[in-house]
Amino acid sequence: MNKKSIFRMMAVAAFAGIAVTSCDKSAPQVDSKSAAQTAPTELKIAYVEVDSIMTQYKFCKEYSLILQKKGQNIQTTLATKQQQLEAAGVNFQQKLQQNAYTREQAEAIQAGLQKQAADLDALNTRLSNEFQTETNKFNEALRDSIQHFLAKYNKDKKYSIILSKAGDNLLYADKAYDITNDVIAGLNKAYKPAPAKKEEKAAAKK
Repeated sequence: MNKKSIFRMMAVAAFAGIAVTSCDKSAPQVDSKSAAQTAPTELKIAYVEVDSIMTQYKFCKEYSLILQKKGQNIQTTLATKQQQLEAAGVNFQQKLQQNAYTREQAEAIQAGLQKQAADLDALNTRLSNEFQTETNKFNEALRDSIQHFLAKYNKDKKYSIILSKAGDNLLYADKAYDITNDVIAGLNKAYKPAPAKKEEKAAAKK
């Protein structure tokens, strides 16, 4: 599980579709008849670096650690159970070759091992789904926080479009249109850690 690629993918997903107009609505609806009348005569464009958001936005850094720890715990749990199952299988085969079991005992042990394998597959699926749910929760929260901030930020800036730049998805972008630092500073200023996180930090200092 590559942490860097996972979190970049999450960031791109969270940023996908974020485009802000000069009004303060995050998703304005304009009919085709009025579009030509209200469209600005000159586009004012800016962009934000996704990687910088992921590494410098406090919310991203805290949640990335949560997801990383959860992913590592899942891997450890599955690997431990897999090793236990493999060891039990090797032990069974050795004793089977030594004729240590009756036919009924061997069939019962084999059935038990098959059940353990099925249970492990089910656990793998459940934990993977839980991790995906947590990832989706992060994406939604990240997207909402950015859209909420940009809606306020753009009341004064009045950009026609704010793009996300991740890797080489933009072939060329003049640094003059880069508002990443402004956005990160604003996001961090507005970010308030959850009470639980504050308690954890206080406990860690003791």
